[in-house]
Amino acid sequence: MNNKSITALVSAFARAYHAEHNQIKIFDDRLARELLTNEEYANISSNMSKGITFFLPEFTGTQEECLRAIVDWQLSPSPLGRAAFAEQALENAVTLGARQYLIFAAGYDTFAYRQPDFADHLQIFEIDHPATGDDKQRRISALHWHVPSNVHYIPADFLEPDWQNGVLSCPAFDPKQISFSSLLGISYYLPKDTFKQLLSAIVLLLPSGSSIVFDYPDEFTFTPQAGGRTQKQLMMAAQAGEPMQASYSYRELEQMLEELNLLIYQHLTPAEITGQLFKAYNDSQPAHPITAFDNVNYCLAVKR
Repeated sequence: MNNKSITALVSAFARAYHAEHNQIKIFDDRLARELLTNEEYANISSNMSKGITFFLPEFTGTQEECLRAIVDWQLSPSPLGRAAFAEQALENAVTLGARQYLIFAAGYDTFAYRQPDFADHLQIFEIDHPATGDDKQRRISALHWHVPSNVHYIPADFLEPDWQNGVLSCPAFDPKQISFSSLLGISYYLPKDTFKQLLSAIVLLLPSGSSIVFDYPDEFTFTPQAGGRTQKQLMMAAQAGEPMQASYSYRELEQMLEELNLLIYQHLTPAEITGQLFKAYNDSQPAHPITAFDNVNYCLAVKR
């Protein structure tokens, strides 16, 4: 955790590649490419395309065709799907009265800098480990992006017991205001008790009616029944120094959330993610279909 997150950079690359190469998009992150240097983009492109025998052993084609195949098959499904799910849920939450958006482990998320109209009345808090958060702030400064007045960066190490003090001490944060929180790409990398403690701390920060969206690996993730992409993702995360540590059955997750006074409001399996979030793109690109990542579900929970 002393260095910027490699997985966060690869996620940004996947969002950027998808936005640049498709007219109909699963999720349109038009700013992601700007956050990556040309060298980083080229290096990730080269390294991924050279790994075609690892990702898709039987694939043949040019280097660019290899890269697209890897991005569409391995890299894009999770960053695109969970971002689309989260921002759709956020828009709905805003219509129901949410006025604060807390982005936990924000990484290189760009929502705060491409705010849609519905975000006009939101206070947006990017909460991340200083190693990644500070790196992102340096990139934004170098790009001379305008930082909207409703955007607030809060450094926090979720493994520290008092991380929430940084949120409470932010003058713009109101613990009485209905809020929406996203915890995308987090549950994989924390032990179960640590993830539960994180959710518990967030629940205590916010009033009833607030909601939390997150993705999580299912109970087959660490078993031989896991999909091929999942098995490769486990190896990649470990090699990047960010090993995955936990997975959950639906019943286990439901029970944990009930203990935290959270009610599951929406839940999507991989088949439902593909059918609901990827359909328009897949209809437009039959030669390059994208399916939701194996063994990964999305959850939207509301505090009672």
